[in-house]
Amino acid sequence: MRLILIRHGKTATDNPEKCHGFTDIDLSEEGYRQAERLAARFRDEKIDIIYSSTLKRGVATAGIIAANRDVEIRSAPELNEVDFGRIEGITFSEACALYPDVGELWRCGSTELCFPEGEDFTGFSTRVSTFLERLKHHGDEETIMIVGHGGPHKILLCGLLGLPWEHYWKFRFEMASVSIIDIYGTGALLEKLSDTSHLAQ
Repeated sequence: MRLILIRHGKTATDNPEKCHGFTDIDLSEEGYRQAERLAARFRDEKIDIIYSSTLKRGVATAGIIAANRDVEIRSAPELNEVDFGRIEGITFSEACALYPDVGELWRCGSTELCFPEGEDFTGFSTRVSTFLERLKHHGDEETIMIVGHGGPHKILLCGLLGLPWEHYWKFRFEMASVSIIDIYGTGALLEKLSDTSHLAQ
């Protein structure tokens, strides 16, 4: 089984440093152009099904990739980005000033992190990990595309590679990037991580 992880394109925000998790913002004009680049990259490649988060930026990216080809898009709310709670819409620096205890846990990459009135890391990782059950319904020869967000992608990557959650903080998925994981009976192999070469074409 081949998994293709796509992070959505750039978003329509006045400040890319702001924390937008559950906030349902759309792609920016550049983000839509990036999604078109993604569509061009995969135009001639086999995709059996696309799973997408339910947030606008994920849905829009998946829709552009799927346009003009016979592939089903299935909604997967478990792939939605983390709920930052009261930190939604402010920057990391602002969050650290308002919630220093949270900021300290965030800085040191602790799995004890809990966003005020939002999700805690354990709940977030458990939610996203339930998506892996869906893969059991697919065959070994299928190519599955997952369109979503950086946080959930890191959870999936750790789960598939058998890494402890502490390694979550060691990965980065760029906007409109492509990552590929091949799954075999003996385990998973990371073939490509956060590739954005298609954006330079």
